[in-house]
Amino acid sequence: MTLLKETITAIVPQDAAVRAQAHRRLEALTMPHWALGRLLDLAEDLAGITRSLHPPISRKAIFTMAGDHGVVAEGVSKYPQEVTPQMVYNFVAGGAGINALARQAGASVTVVDMGVAADLCALADAGKIVSRRIGPGTKNIAHGPAMSRQEAIRAVEAGIDVARKADSAVDVFGTGDMGIGNTTPSSAIVAAFSGEPVAKVTGHGTGIDAGQFAHKVAVIERALAINAPDRSDGLDVLAKVGGFEIGGIAGLCLGAAALKKPVVVDGFISTAGALIAHSLCPAAAEYMIAAHRSVEKGHRIAVEILGKHPLIDLDFRLGEGTGAALAMNFIEAAVRVLTEVATFDEAGVSKADS
Repeated sequence: MTLLKETITAIVPQDAAVRAQAHRRLEALTMPHWALGRLLDLAEDLAGITRSLHPPISRKAIFTMAGDHGVVAEGVSKYPQEVTPQMVYNFVAGGAGINALARQAGASVTVVDMGVAADLCALADAGKIVSRRIGPGTKNIAHGPAMSRQEAIRAVEAGIDVARKADSAVDVFGTGDMGIGNTTPSSAIVAAFSGEPVAKVTGHGTGIDAGQFAHKVAVIERALAINAPDRSDGLDVLAKVGGFEIGGIAGLCLGAAALKKPVVVDGFISTAGALIAHSLCPAAAEYMIAAHRSVEKGHRIAVEILGKHPLIDLDFRLGEGTGAALAMNFIEAAVRVLTEVATFDEAGVSKADS
């Protein structure tokens, strides 16, 4: 059995009995019924995911998957491709947005080279990043498939392997991304799965103007027409119009689900990876927590496909795992409410009139 098949086989739904126990406790807390709203929903989810009324969440880790994209040659991004490895060095130095927000949340940051178009061997050899490199960036989806099906499998299995190797040291996984041009394959993925018009699921990425946006839409439309991804086959969608780092994110989501641990899904690119994971194993979505609502237009449609309601809406569009890091504070809060707030009976407080 391959690693991918083995992982999918290991994914089962949340524990319904523990969810029910958590729900009963949350209903009995010393407050009006469900007065903390979606924070209580999150607490119930965490209990079902972890099979515990005291969900372990102290060890938090963001995995920022990095990869380059051949479609950048079409002029879809405001930034040049060399920014991808430059930002990897920035992550390692601790100077990026994800580093600041992860430190605030008490989370570690691990950069995974899934296919950056630069030599990062020195960083990998020094143990400063993890190398799961599939190739030096994907091919140009405007002219053919991003990668072979075998490369797509390798990318997903690399993400699974990252989750497995981190298992003993991580309670809560978080996804992140780095890759100039990666909103283009992400929009293509959402369009492929949703069937929505490309213009409806495509945003302005790094800040392109109206003319560049129209060009970006046309490039994605051409990529979908040329490659004809099969929406019923997540690996086909990934291979035809995806990215190596998106495959790695999909694998991390599957790996976390197989380990029965929550995975906090960052913004648009991470959610594209989550869609691949969901296509391969719908039950994996039960372990995903949508961190925030991205400014990117296609993100709203993507989270609807997953059946998720993002925790935060602060007009984020950075990626890197920044939204996931910030959302980890809400995970901490939800568990504290579940475990530290007394029930009416425990506190000797009179209940509301029936």
